[in-house]
Amino acid sequence: MRRDHSTPAGEVHRIFIESEVLKSNRLGDPTRRAVDVYVPHGHDGRDLPMLVDLAGFTGSGLKRSAWNGFAENMPERLDRLIASGELKPCVMVFPDCFTRLGGNQYINSEAVGRWGDYLIEEMVPAVEKQFGCGGDGKRGVLGKSSGGYAAMYHGMKHADFWSAIGVHSGDMGFEVAYLPDMPIALRALAKHGTFEEFLNSVEANHDPSHTDIHALMIFAMGATYDPDPNAFCGVTLPVDTHTCELDRDAWARWLKWDPLHIFDEHVDDLKKLKGIWIDCGDVDQFNFVYVARRMERKLKAAGVGHVYEEFPDNHFSIDYRYDKSVPYLVNCLT
Repeated sequence: MRRDHSTPAGEVHRIFIESEVLKSNRLGDPTRRAVDVYVPHGHDGRDLPMLVDLAGFTGSGLKRSAWNGFAENMPERLDRLIASGELKPCVMVFPDCFTRLGGNQYINSEAVGRWGDYLIEEMVPAVEKQFGCGGDGKRGVLGKSSGGYAAMYHGMKHADFWSAIGVHSGDMGFEVAYLPDMPIALRALAKHGTFEEFLNSVEANHDPSHTDIHALMIFAMGATYDPDPNAFCGVTLPVDTHTCELDRDAWARWLKWDPLHIFDEHVDDLKKLKGIWIDCGDVDQFNFVYVARRMERKLKAAGVGHVYEEFPDNHFSIDYRYDKSVPYLVNCLT
């Protein structure tokens, strides 16, 4: 909801991309995906830096750009920041990457889909071609939670494509981020018998509980990081379903996707980035502040330039933090 109606409003353009790389997804998710593109007032997008905003788990870029009662949506936030002079004009992109499993880590998975390739090979090139924005050295990616994880991972793996990253309360340090929640997923299995029955129950419920959504997130991670080609939706867990004992081999396959675990392999890649923003609330419910501190310590020890901030809040309703990260990232890209 716009605070000041005298603030010049940018335009949000909705485009659609028919993806080829997503056709292999095993979830039955649509391959025609919507993308909302914010272009600031007085601009057509040409020659502006571009940021891609990746939604957290259960979210979508379409929600990020939608009307929000008693709060700004992201386009309104950008309008305010640009009008005040705090933010240089930029294009921001809000892709819809929602999946049947409730969210996305934005990486390639044999089960969930080739979402990393979708962003880099299809979505971004299509936006840049139509709006004339971004390009080498002028494109960044940011997000919160799952979106923050993706920004960190993409910055490590694709520093030749992205030039700046923003990580808000991102999933890292999988032993902290995911292992404590394995019993939640196992109780969901015990209640329903199979993951297929559990998913059917969630899909039939117009208002699934927080516990069920949390369990679904853990199952989604299994399909993302270590998909089982013989399992429904590729879902598997790295623990014994009866005793919750850790399967070391399976867990090792998860860790190959953990930014903290693979950090040393990508120090040189991170040094290529023009900007790295990381922040987290000091009472984050999922304890992500501890893994954010680990990442900050690693970056500092390796001599990788970055900005790190902690703030007095939790994991939710922290879009106000974009007032700081977005101007920083755009300055890095300009």
